[in-house]
Amino acid sequence: MVAIKLYTFPLSGHAHRVHVFLSLLGLDFELVNVDLPGGEHKQPAFLTKNPFGQVPAIDDGDLSLADSNAILLYLANKYDESGEWSPQEPAAAARVQQFLSLAAGKVAYGPAAARLCTLFGAKMDHQQAITMAHAVLTELEAYLEGKDWLVGDKPTIADVANYTYIAHAPEGDVSLQDYANIRAWLARFEALPGFVPMQKSAVGLAA
Repeated sequence: MVAIKLYTFPLSGHAHRVHVFLSLLGLDFELVNVDLPGGEHKQPAFLTKNPFGQVPAIDDGDLSLADSNAILLYLANKYDESGEWSPQEPAAAARVQQFLSLAAGKVAYGPAAARLCTLFGAKMDHQQAITMAHAVLTELEAYLEGKDWLVGDKPTIADVANYTYIAHAPEGDVSLQDYANIRAWLARFEALPGFVPMQKSAVGLAA
């Protein structure tokens, strides 16, 4: 079987979601680094992979697919024979979707945005992003009380989608010190067989 190609950038949390999930699934894949600083993601060759000019994207045979959460769903539904990563029972499936939305919403506008400011000089309100980050982390800390995983009693793509930007929140000047339940959840995720870390940034603040 031809290896899946993952078009990635070493410091992209969205790309890391897909990278770590491919590894957790034990799939054969090839990393193709995209030169974001050089603008490769806006060139015609890459735009055939993702017309929005963003990483990640994957090639799986004749299929090209973009958007990290969409890719997680695709990989889980195609390759996870256990069905545990993306449960189909209606209530569990809906809860997974809630956390995919959380990753694309509050996590993106909180810890991910704060990190964009410090690592990449994004023209955003850094303090507002920090405030939003602590708001969502406070909610998640309370939710995780007495729970090992975000949905059910086993890890799902809900955990995969939310892990990276929360784990690397300190790179955006968002401390995780006050969130014991979150830190325990991150540690459980990092202990999963096949876990691969994301490259730490030059600022040296990664969790």
